[in-house]
Amino acid sequence: MRAQLSSEVRQYLLITGNYWAFTLTDGALRMLVVLHFHLLGYSPLQVAMLFLFYEVFGVVTNLVGGWLGARIGLNRTMNIGLLLQVVALAMLLVPAAALTVPWVMAAQALSGIAKDLNKMSAKASIKLLVPDQQQDALFRWVAALTGSKNALKGVGFFLGGALLAAIGFRAAVAAMAGMLLLVWLASLVLLKRDLGKAKAKPKFREAFSKSRAINLLSAARLFLFGARDVWFVVALPVFLYDSLGWDFWQVGGFLAAWVIGYGIVQSLAPWVTGRRRGALPDGRAALLWALLLAAVTAGMALALGRGLDARDVLVGGLLLFGVLFAINSALHSYLIVSYASEDGVSLDVGFYYMANAMGRLLGTVLSGWVFQVAGLTACLWISAAFVAIAAAISLALPRHATSGAAAGPG
Repeated sequence: MRAQLSSEVRQYLLITGNYWAFTLTDGALRMLVVLHFHLLGYSPLQVAMLFLFYEVFGVVTNLVGGWLGARIGLNRTMNIGLLLQVVALAMLLVPAAALTVPWVMAAQALSGIAKDLNKMSAKASIKLLVPDQQQDALFRWVAALTGSKNALKGVGFFLGGALLAAIGFRAAVAAMAGMLLLVWLASLVLLKRDLGKAKAKPKFREAFSKSRAINLLSAARLFLFGARDVWFVVALPVFLYDSLGWDFWQVGGFLAAWVIGYGIVQSLAPWVTGRRRGALPDGRAALLWALLLAAVTAGMALALGRGLDARDVLVGGLLLFGVLFAINSALHSYLIVSYASEDGVSLDVGFYYMANAMGRLLGTVLSGWVFQVAGLTACLWISAAFVAIAAAISLALPRHATSGAAAGPG
């Protein structure tokens, strides 16, 4: 048992390491593209459109990737994701004159495919490493993976801003591509070969979930992540740079600190949401935490609308928003892995993250357009409305009175 457990832990650490390395480059690339192309004179909407294919292909990738993972194994889908990110970074190493909008959108499309293959593979893999009866352990493992990933994404935001200021766009992209290439080569050798392969080859139509709980949770996830990205992706960094006069280091550092804190809170979500009382989250928990997040977001919009100091509102409001959003996201991440079927788990997880990608796509496009047309306050009102919709959907999620199972490995 010890040898088996040791193997599971080693695989978990390897998957987490792959996810960390990928996320570091993903966060840095996002900040590099936003700030570099804004500096070149692109409008907020044009910057948002650079990420259009990133999000569009994320929607398709999660659906196809979940089906592919069940057929060929999650080790292969994870390694394909790592390689595609190396290619996407290499595409941005062309001379500056060749960095046209279509070319950058194509590179971002590859990066979006890579990101969602990597994320789907990592999240689905955990279901296979923790026995079904150890739901408490499952919650902790999922929270640790998700929280640490987001903390690294915050480091990536800071790294992107810092590298842009220190060595420039091309050198920063080249360094990240080289680092990720080494990670990919190590993963090819070390990652378990048959991880996540379904016993029977699923047909593509099986990629669409037949579970009411998963469909509801997926719809709530769509609006939750649309609520975050409608003001966080483009509107916030551009507002900090243009309206508050912050430089690249300050914008990158502030957003990095926020995402790092957000990731830490995610990793602590099992304790915040009642693990000490032996409670596991259900639909009721998802509803209550979403209502709190909607109230905070609406409060920020009201404060800005009344002319309060924007710096104080954004810094203070983002702290509350980050804590509550992190808990909401961690609850959803646990629930999808808990609801998913073990055989072909990637099908259910892929469908769910397809909805996640649709929310990001909606939020990203609205972030550039609404901010350009109506400003940051309008973005926050839309965010509050989206969270309220997610809360309403959560009313129908399953509820239980399950006590925590015995703690498992990790």
